[in-house]
Amino acid sequence: MSEAYIVAAGRTAGGRRRGRLAGLHPVDLAAQLLDGLIDRAAIDPALVEDVVMGCVGQGGEQSQNVARNAVLASRRLPESVPGVTVDRQCGSSQQALHFATALVKSGIQDIVIAAGVEHMTRVPMFSPSTLAEQAGMGTYYQAEGIRRRYPDILFSQFTGAESVARKYRLSREAMDEFALASHQKAATATAAGEFKSEIIPISVQAADGSQFSHAVDEGIRADATLEAIAALKPITPGGLLTAGSASQICDGASGALIMNEEGLKRTGADPLARLHHVSVLGHDPVVMLEAPIPATAHALKKSGMSIADIDAYEINEAFASIPMAWLQATRADPARLNRRGGSIALGHPLGATGTKLLSTLLCTLGARKERWGLQVMCEGGGLANVTIVENLRR
Repeated sequence: MSEAYIVAAGRTAGGRRRGRLAGLHPVDLAAQLLDGLIDRAAIDPALVEDVVMGCVGQGGEQSQNVARNAVLASRRLPESVPGVTVDRQCGSSQQALHFATALVKSGIQDIVIAAGVEHMTRVPMFSPSTLAEQAGMGTYYQAEGIRRRYPDILFSQFTGAESVARKYRLSREAMDEFALASHQKAATATAAGEFKSEIIPISVQAADGSQFSHAVDEGIRADATLEAIAALKPITPGGLLTAGSASQICDGASGALIMNEEGLKRTGADPLARLHHVSVLGHDPVVMLEAPIPATAHALKKSGMSIADIDAYEINEAFASIPMAWLQATRADPARLNRRGGSIALGHPLGATGTKLLSTLLCTLGARKERWGLQVMCEGGGLANVTIVENLRR
């Protein structure tokens, strides 16, 4: 079986809700990201054999196979390049990466783009299912089989995040401090220019017709204080988590170009990293967001590694309780976690966050000349994808 290599990776800078990316159609956002990957890899775009793209809100402007539409909107990719859209909830683009890995390792295809897009301004979170309910199409968790297995249960990421916080005895104060640290790390990384190597600038037309380049994350609050975060009201009545200790709504896209040895030979590309392990695990759908913990244990066992072997971790900050519980359960080194901040500061563009974290992980490993990186994501339905990469630029 062939190996799977990452030849190029990148992400857009995060756009705040109704922010700098608000006027850009999500298909055009994704298309510019794809073009940026091709430019970084400097390969013939006609050699790309597929685009596997994650997206959670597959309605409105993100409906009808957004991956294929992004190819058609691209300035680089010919119409001969196919595209398919994946929904693994928040892990959608990480799952796109895993599918791309499987394709090139098997030899079915040699050169595949794994990507993700989510424009949460133009296609708000939950809007496809909410509009369907309003149109009388029903709700997924009202299926008889689900209600029989989980009676009187409303699946909710918010109650799940609270359940994790209480199970691992995380205090409101500790989670507020974690949130502040996310902003501080992201602000420091931005000031030092550390994100420049991972961000693909996006051209946007302003309301007055002028063009500008979006290349700096909008959500980072360099002036955040613990007092301001502590003053925020809980998301749920009597809860511990607030908007300050939760990921930010975000517009963005991200992706990676994946090849096997044959793809490298055909293009002459020089790989950044090797995909050492990919896996996904299901867990309790009610607590829901605890899945990264058993998924990490499963991945390490299957790959023959220990947590101490890993030089850098990117654990999605959907809520502060998730990476904090993960650290406690795995006994991982906090100094190796989310060194440039996470989704609390940088935003969580749902279906794009998987390959977004990958871009950050690769750049972090590259900057420090470290070898092993691990990323994991909590996902709706009690799922978690785990990816372990080996940096080849040491």
